[in-house]
Amino acid sequence: MNSPKKLIRITTVPLSLQTLIAGQMQYMSQNGFEVSMISSDFDDKKQLAEKENAVFIPVDMTRTISPWADLKALFRLIKVFKKLKPIIVHSHTPKAGLLSMLAGKITGVPIRLHTVAGLPLMESRGSKRRLLEFVEKVAYRCATKVYPNSMKLQDFILQSKFCGAEKLKVIGSGSSNGIDSSYFQRTAAIAEKARAIKKNLKLSSKEFVFIYVGRLVRAKGVEELVKAFKNLQQKHPQAILILLGPEEGALDPLSPQTLQEIQNNRAIVRKEFEADIRPYLSLSHVLVLASYREGFPNVPMQAGCFNLPCIVTDINGSNEIIKAGENGLIIPVKDSKSLEFAMERLLQDKLLYQKLAGNARRLIVERFEQQQIWELLLAEYQEHLKNHEERHQQNQKVVQQNNNNNKGPQNNNDHQQNDQKTQQSNSQKVNNNDHQQSNLNNNQSNNAKQSNNKPHQQNQSNHKKNLKPNNRVQGSL
Repeated sequence: MNSPKKLIRITTVPLSLQTLIAGQMQYMSQNGFEVSMISSDFDDKKQLAEKENAVFIPVDMTRTISPWADLKALFRLIKVFKKLKPIIVHSHTPKAGLLSMLAGKITGVPIRLHTVAGLPLMESRGSKRRLLEFVEKVAYRCATKVYPNSMKLQDFILQSKFCGAEKLKVIGSGSSNGIDSSYFQRTAAIAEKARAIKKNLKLSSKEFVFIYVGRLVRAKGVEELVKAFKNLQQKHPQAILILLGPEEGALDPLSPQTLQEIQNNRAIVRKEFEADIRPYLSLSHVLVLASYREGFPNVPMQAGCFNLPCIVTDINGSNEIIKAGENGLIIPVKDSKSLEFAMERLLQDKLLYQKLAGNARRLIVERFEQQQIWELLLAEYQEHLKNHEERHQQNQKVVQQNNNNNKGPQNNNDHQQNDQKTQQSNSQKVNNNDHQQSNLNNNQSNNAKQSNNKPHQQNQSNHKKNLKPNNRVQGSL
């Protein structure tokens, strides 16, 4: 049985885990991954870990340029990666992307993925923009794959030359997480909650409600929205504006004039972040998102599932979710007059409103159903794992081949030495045989000599014998 593959999902702030990619960790856990989540520390980490069936590891990161804090976070991530030894690290949001891709590269994480969901540098200028562009290039270079969450964001990355086209891919039709259309739909329970909220806010059926959901910052177009609504309200007192989301005074604060208008205007309802925004969408008529930049915003998809027409700016992501004249209206960026005109148009033109509202849910569900996005993301993970395994096997073959090549010359030397020893042995045998043959020849020669000497000796003996009688005769005379 294969052991679970270790996957780390990382964002700069935990709100991104809770909202932007909610449910993905649990889905991957159900499909064989051992999932860990990393983000800045927060109070509800236990609840998030239980909901996503994943371990939460706190590593504090900042969204601002903070060299010392960033360095501390980088060392902390390196330590975590060395301990966990993940096979995949997948980041979301710019700072988490930079730090985790660097840490992953340093510690040898084989699969390093980064999702791009909007670029703050689009609204920056001068030296700050150059620095942010450099940071993006570093993050993309350290990543093995980069996922822009919209087609136009991919075009911007290519035009900016942050990386090559071979490293980029948009999953499906775009979006970081898609939309759970079964969750974002009108039900009797949600309608009951919506009625309770309307009663609490003292809203009647006569009011026409515009809603904004998100951080209350300049970059989200809140300045233009408040200005446009103030002018609209003077002509149409039945108009109501709900601002649903937290302030971020330190990062991108609204002007004092805008804050004062929000506080003093009775037709502007200010609510902090709500975990469940569905009742507010249910009681509203139009969503407004006048952002300066986006990746692929979730709120227009969520609002569309509640049949709300949307007014959005002509920017990446928003202009891919909304089709002008079909499920909403598209206006220029930072143009409060155009925004005011679009809001008034939907308030007055009932036929147009009904057309856009009638198309809203269908155009979202057909293109951005969440289950489809998750399945495509899982397929990406599986493809990366397959390629990694193939590269690993290929590397093993190369290492084995190199080892065999290194052993080859030694084997040849051994064969040569054996041949030499054999030759020496044979030569020695030949020499021994020659020596034995020489000795044999010498013996035979000596025997022959001895054999030849015997007749000679015999002749000498006979000659002596023949001489003896003569001596005796001579002596007798």
